[in-house]
Amino acid sequence: MPFATPDQYADMLDRAKAGGFAYPAINVSSSQTINAVLQGLTEAGSDGILQVTTGGADYFAGHTVKGRATGAIAMAQYVKQVAQNYPVTVAVHTDHCPKDALDSFLFPVLEASEEQVKAGGAPIFHSHMWDGSAVPLDENIQIAGELLPRMKNIGAILEIEVGVVGGEEDGVKHEGSNEALYTTVADVTKAVEALGLGEKGRYISALTFGNVHGVYKPGNVKLRPELLGEIQEGIAAAFGTGPKPLDLVFHGGSGSSDEEIALAVANGVIKMNIDTDTQYAFTRSIAGYMFSNYEGVLKVDGEVGNKKQYDPRAWGKIAESAMAARVVEATKQLGSHGHSQG
Repeated sequence: MPFATPDQYADMLDRAKAGGFAYPAINVSSSQTINAVLQGLTEAGSDGILQVTTGGADYFAGHTVKGRATGAIAMAQYVKQVAQNYPVTVAVHTDHCPKDALDSFLFPVLEASEEQVKAGGAPIFHSHMWDGSAVPLDENIQIAGELLPRMKNIGAILEIEVGVVGGEEDGVKHEGSNEALYTTVADVTKAVEALGLGEKGRYISALTFGNVHGVYKPGNVKLRPELLGEIQEGIAAAFGTGPKPLDLVFHGGSGSSDEEIALAVANGVIKMNIDTDTQYAFTRSIAGYMFSNYEGVLKVDGEVGNKKQYDPRAWGKIAESAMAARVVEATKQLGSHGHSQG
């Protein structure tokens, strides 16, 4: 079944943890970018996750309307329909939801899922992120604690962020000291004390180890993926668990080296968010096409142009394939290449 059931999604995450690989979680904002991700995952023989932010959901609903809950639900429904034609298993996820977007984004989508499950169906999304990185840690954990049982009741998984990812994504901007970009064992201990380790509901954790959204010149960002291993060891010792008790997420991964990604995955990362790199791959290919077919896509000096070249499908296919190629690259970096359960 290409569109995962809740149990299949949980199994996907378990298989990644056991197999020492991670899934690419690609942000999408249109049917074209969805198709590009599905194409790339298929070419890679990898399962994966498609996710949508508040801004992406606004765009799905129509950029003059900005009905983000409607847009998010439409995104999930589109993926569910078109994924039937692809031989890989995919899940859908709502990405970064800060506190001021709970009422307009996460809560309405969650309520729609609760109604659907109550009627005997499955949740609309497989997982949801609560981004409490901009509020005090105690408040972050409190809201996560309120969301977790709701997720558990519908068979969905919660994603939390403990720490601060720098940079900006869809208008959510974080600035502060360098120390704020590195999660501590004490921070995570406090979260685990409140949320448990799965018995109260499953959650995945985005811990920060110098991550920054966007792409920066070499030397501007100092990643410390070894910190994830130190936190895993600290939590295992504090709570008497086996190795790597936490399911981890890598935010702000664009531009990271293969070695940094591999070490993060070795330390328990099972999901890595990718947005900037795939955005650039999509748009760069369009720019190249337009420069190469300048007289065809523009009616230069009163000419008629070339309809076959300015047809949006002509350059759209090129853009989708370019983005798909970047998805394939991500699966190789993360180790999910060739590991699809079909």
